[in-house]
Amino acid sequence: MEKVIFLFLRRMRMPLAMLIISYAVSITGLVLIPGVDEQGREWHYDFFHAFYFISFVGPTIGFGEIPYALVPAQRMWVTFALYFTVISWLFAIGKIFALMQEPAFVRAITEARFIRAVRAIHEPYYIICGYGETGSLLVRALASRNVQCVVIERNPEHIADLQLEELPLDIPCFCGDASVAQHLKEAGVRLDQCKGVMAMTDCDKTNVKIAVTSKLLRPKLLVVCRAASREAADNMASFETDVIINPFESFAEHMGMALRAPHVHLLHRWLGSLPGRPLSPAVYPPRGVWVICGFGRFGQAMARYLSAEGIEVSVIESDAKRLQGLSAPPKQVVIGSATDPEPLHEAGVEQAAGIVAGTNNDANNLSIIMTARVMNPQIFQVARQNKRADSEIFAAAQLDLGMEPSRVIVWRLLELISEELLPQFLAEARRQNDDWARDLLDRIRQMTDGKTPQTWGLRLDRDSAPGMIRLAEMGISIRLQDLVLEPQQRKSRLPALALLLVRDGEPVLLPADETELKPGDRLLWTAKLGFKDRLAWLLHNPDQLQYLMDGVQRPSGTLGRWWLSRRQRVASAASQKAG
Repeated sequence: MEKVIFLFLRRMRMPLAMLIISYAVSITGLVLIPGVDEQGREWHYDFFHAFYFISFVGPTIGFGEIPYALVPAQRMWVTFALYFTVISWLFAIGKIFALMQEPAFVRAITEARFIRAVRAIHEPYYIICGYGETGSLLVRALASRNVQCVVIERNPEHIADLQLEELPLDIPCFCGDASVAQHLKEAGVRLDQCKGVMAMTDCDKTNVKIAVTSKLLRPKLLVVCRAASREAADNMASFETDVIINPFESFAEHMGMALRAPHVHLLHRWLGSLPGRPLSPAVYPPRGVWVICGFGRFGQAMARYLSAEGIEVSVIESDAKRLQGLSAPPKQVVIGSATDPEPLHEAGVEQAAGIVAGTNNDANNLSIIMTARVMNPQIFQVARQNKRADSEIFAAAQLDLGMEPSRVIVWRLLELISEELLPQFLAEARRQNDDWARDLLDRIRQMTDGKTPQTWGLRLDRDSAPGMIRLAEMGISIRLQDLVLEPQQRKSRLPALALLLVRDGEPVLLPADETELKPGDRLLWTAKLGFKDRLAWLLHNPDQLQYLMDGVQRPSGTLGRWWLSRRQRVASAASQKAG
């Protein structure tokens, strides 16, 4: 607000001075000119009544001549004062309109409004730096999970898109450079409510600067960065960036997982997707020779992970300079454009098991896939999608697997920040065999009626489970199976499953129903969309918990408790008397 007040006073000095002078002259003249009262005696306005009179004459409201009719000299002076003050007002109003259109003033107002909106947030939130392909998808994903965020974006068109977006939460946004420390401070990087900064711009240098600035301003803050190259990732790691996501490396890693354990890979996709969507099918990439078209960052990552799984790789690259200086160049390389049939034929696409169209041009990637499909109709097709606007045509191409960098990043981020226990569970799941994952997927599919489940973490403490803590203090033990029974029909089971139990730092995968729960336990749940609130209500209601355990309905109101206690005392007294 200091900037707003400074700019206003600086631009309005002349108009304000003119208004003050016009009112001062008009009031002074009206005080000095004598008038006549009803008895014909001379009288003068005092300064207060003169100010009052000029106040409604200046803006031409016109209440009339008070307290007495004016003499001609007074009327002449009031006429002069009327034009003098009106001209002053017109000059001042014109300056105000000009000031409101001045870019510096508009920016100062916008900045002040953004700061107030951030300070009004009283819940945990994340600062999203960059609202491009990745940032916009991340904001929508977080908002759909009721996770508050604040956006800093330097492109005003992207800010306009965010303001027009239909989101369940009000997202404060500001048009500015997120790498500037002042803007990060305005976004509340030092506030306790800020839980992390996510650098999602498409420039590695900007993301590095955001990471460095955030760590210097608040060393213990969670900082997540997008990195498109290994050099940028190493630079971010040197500044102790908490999470560094390279979409090309992440996708290639999951591609290797799909080759090695397709159902473990599918488990990652289901638990990391937005709840309520149709369940995606499993992906079974074939083994054999794979052709990689484009040996940039994505192509090199795919070649490393495919080779690590024992897959033979053939590369097509149009730029021979890109292959120079590589520490581990591919064995078979074809120089040429993969959109032409000749390089594809030379690379052996007719006998290949799979093809990766990994250039930075969506049209070329689709052309590669279509050409390869004609030459080998059975080939497994993987294509890189660079722009989200091309989603419809990529869907129409009916690829076996699509790689969109922004979705890969958001997928990884949701695993990391939305649920604390989910990364730990997925790490444990990767140590299991594929049959274990297949059985778990069958249970989730039956439980959720073919929709992606809702996954969340829960700590059994006084804040999240006061009803259970109260029963525990009374010496009543609760088992895991008591939490998954239908409150209205205790013989029916809720469509919910405990994936992980963490007690004293020790994880237990898929804990048994007979497991006795203790205060302080942490549970990772997955359930059909909408059942999270039911479980939360149950953990807050000790009477309902006891009913699920023993089937005895207990009154919840004060009067009902008193009546039940009275009946128990009467029954106890009667039994003692009979004895």
